[in-house]
Amino acid sequence: MNPDLKKLQPYPFEKLKALKAQGLSETGKPAVKGHIALSIGEPKHESPKFVLDSIKENLDQISLYPMTKGGIELRTAIANWLTRRFKLSDKSIDPEQQILPVTGTREALFSFAQCFIDRSDDAVIMMPNPFYQIYEGAAFLSGAEPYFYNTVKQNNYLPDFDAINESVWRRCQIIYICTPGNPTGSVISKQQLIKLIALAKKYDFIIASDECYSEIYFDSNNPPTGLLQAAAACGNDSFENCMVFHSLSKRSNLPGMRSGFVAGDAKLIKSYLLYRTYHGCAMPPVHQVASIEAWNDESHVEQNRDLYIKKFDAVIDILRPVINVRQPDAGFYLWLNTPVDDETFARDLYAQQNVTVLPGSYLSRESDGINPGKDHVRMALVAPFDECVTAAKRIKEYIQTLN
Repeated sequence: MNPDLKKLQPYPFEKLKALKAQGLSETGKPAVKGHIALSIGEPKHESPKFVLDSIKENLDQISLYPMTKGGIELRTAIANWLTRRFKLSDKSIDPEQQILPVTGTREALFSFAQCFIDRSDDAVIMMPNPFYQIYEGAAFLSGAEPYFYNTVKQNNYLPDFDAINESVWRRCQIIYICTPGNPTGSVISKQQLIKLIALAKKYDFIIASDECYSEIYFDSNNPPTGLLQAAAACGNDSFENCMVFHSLSKRSNLPGMRSGFVAGDAKLIKSYLLYRTYHGCAMPPVHQVASIEAWNDESHVEQNRDLYIKKFDAVIDILRPVINVRQPDAGFYLWLNTPVDDETFARDLYAQQNVTVLPGSYLSRESDGINPGKDHVRMALVAPFDECVTAAKRIKEYIQTLN
């Protein structure tokens, strides 16, 4: 057995299951109220009908083996979307050399490290803290050491790249960034991204930018900046050392279709394609056709954003009288600083109000003497509007008992 498997920690939802069971054993069954889950970031908005229709109309393609590289039609649709969305110059993205479809970005973010880490060196993979736990698992199973850079309230939950010691940058082979952040919702600015690109060039590491929440934001005139956008702005037109990961799961409410892509540095794409040819995770042809439809349409994405804006406005309005709550820069999570220990908050909220949230300490590790997720909970506002409002009222009632 691979000894690195022993380094993997239980997934956050395994810990949460045990915590909820503990709460019930201490207080009995939860109040007679319907359960509302705000713990898992699984979109509950309707999937676009035209995409589902496309799947039905092309089911005959299930008889075909998919190409690892994906069809040129899909890669072209993705290149066109990237160009429109991030205001790139025409022809700056080559669909033949700079785009690779993937079966959801979760597997791509994980397998990416297996492809690019040089085990003969004293490798470090850097990642935000708190984080998406896939980054940590990717580091361990690629033979690298994870390095956690804290994103804390005092810095608006943004990374402070200036605070990282040069010795760490020298060992770094990959840095994961997540913008908008999971769970914090903070967006890394273009200036910060340009600074990171300069560091990547100086120390020769890869930036793996998880941008899966980039299409859920609140100011239509100020969408989150992407890594490729920042690279183009600083003259890195070949996107050297830059890779972005995008998905239809959050953007288009299609989490079960497992459709995303990786784009950026052509040299890295070439190597990753070779790796994935053996890895065996090619996107089914029927999903490729449906994905083209999704990437070519923005109206359903705008409607999706409007639903989240409505929910955030309502939930924050309910919670503001009892707790300090801020709207994130983007994404669909509320990263709430709790008045009591985060495990206590999540356990008792479930036991008393039958609402599930995720303790922030389950999404982070102790680093530099602190656990930056402690005394926070992550609330995913993915449920229907009425459920989110009901959950907010119950959370308010629970917080009032603490006061």
